[in-house]
Amino acid sequence: MKNRILFFRNAALLSLVSILIRGLAVSFNAYVNRKIGAESMGLVSLTMSVYGFAVTVALSCVNLGAVRLTSARCAELEDADAASWRYAMRRVVRAAVCYSLLFGLTSGAALYLASEPIAQTLLGDLRTLASLRVLALSLPFISLSSALSGYFTGIRKVMKNAAATVAEQAVKIAVTSAALVLILPGNVEAACFAVIGGSAVSEAWTLLLHLLLWITDSKRPRGQRPGEKSVRIGTTFRDAASISFPAAVGTYARQGLTTLEHLAIPKGLLKSGLTQERALSVYGLLQGIAFPLVMFPYAVIGSFTSLLVPEMSEMQAGGNREGIRRTVGQVYRASALFSVLACGIFVNFAPELGRMIYSSSEASAYTAALGLLVPFMYLDTAVDAVLKGIGEQVYCMKVNMVDAASGLLLVILLTPALGIEGYILTIWVCEVGNLAASIHRLGKVTGVGLREAVPYYLRPAASALLFSGIRAVFLRTVAPVPSMLIYAAGYALCCVIPLTGKRSTEPA
Repeated sequence: MKNRILFFRNAALLSLVSILIRGLAVSFNAYVNRKIGAESMGLVSLTMSVYGFAVTVALSCVNLGAVRLTSARCAELEDADAASWRYAMRRVVRAAVCYSLLFGLTSGAALYLASEPIAQTLLGDLRTLASLRVLALSLPFISLSSALSGYFTGIRKVMKNAAATVAEQAVKIAVTSAALVLILPGNVEAACFAVIGGSAVSEAWTLLLHLLLWITDSKRPRGQRPGEKSVRIGTTFRDAASISFPAAVGTYARQGLTTLEHLAIPKGLLKSGLTQERALSVYGLLQGIAFPLVMFPYAVIGSFTSLLVPEMSEMQAGGNREGIRRTVGQVYRASALFSVLACGIFVNFAPELGRMIYSSSEASAYTAALGLLVPFMYLDTAVDAVLKGIGEQVYCMKVNMVDAASGLLLVILLTPALGIEGYILTIWVCEVGNLAASIHRLGKVTGVGLREAVPYYLRPAASALLFSGIRAVFLRTVAPVPSMLIYAAGYALCCVIPLTGKRSTEPA
């Protein structure tokens, strides 16, 4: 019971922080988009696609290794004295830091040395060169921060991660805003450098803050009183690598294929008949506006899924199969209630959201198309977190590799013929396929699969359809914010009242 209360308290805290951060991020993206224009946003998104692969190599799943090692040591040290806690946790962090330094420094050096050929050949735009070099310098900071963040998650001190995240966003906004004030209008290269440079500076600040938090940490879970038993539990580089590297191999392949996919999108748009400026603008609208908006509500459910890995790891280690099954059912219920509501809002209010946040409804069609996919995306992320928590990260790796390879192939085939609609169709096919494979595996391992998940979605889907019809008929003339509140309140009423009634037949 104590662990469950701590879980929900930490998840609620992370949700509040995530909502704040994502709210700031979406608002800041809107400001940046107005300041630098869609073409520059497209160039930023294109640069970040290459950077995404470099970050994947720099991280090499060190966060997963740190979380699982820390949570495992917490289970083993329950009755240990303070000295034993300090010894064990220092060994965990030392192993994770050594692992992160190896990959962070290697990837940083590789990106810096290869930045010119990447800019000229892969991106086809030398205006990205300076940005790529600055991003290369930030990779060791990101890797080390991820190792320390994994430790704090594993030891259930998420407040420290939350503080670091808020500080990172604040520094990023301040530095980027100051840089954007200094650039001349129409200078696409300088605008791209300002946005990316602000991100790099914020990563260095986050590492500094994580180090200070680690130095002052007690090295045991909050509220955990030290016992009297003296234990010496060591952790080696090999321990960290044995957890992180197998998962990392899959992420390399997936992110590499995803990077090639994103590089192929503007080229496919050019083949479909768009000019280079228009291709970058359309790509920027989708990646810089529609995607961040659709993923904004994930701040709530994502906070819970991020904490599932240590929770599931402990239950798996203790052989608590019934606890795992019960938790999976709760994951289905939470995902259904929240994601279907988010889907309904995006589909019904896409133009209004665009005008309210970005002062433009140009990306509303993309927002609605991605909004319909929200229940699949949110559930897929939650199912992956559960699978990784019970040691199925190798299976997740295989599924993600197939997903990325399929995405690249479909982009190459569909984008030249269908334009940006071909890319959206690619996202749909890959996301639904990924979820189907993951939930099938979860059903085999835990006995709680697709058949058990579907009933959780029936009532939310019916409620969303009902209030979509009510909105279309009666709420068209109501202002956007009150209309959305009425929609959300009606949806919640339809979903929650039957769930608490005596006649409910929904799975427990």
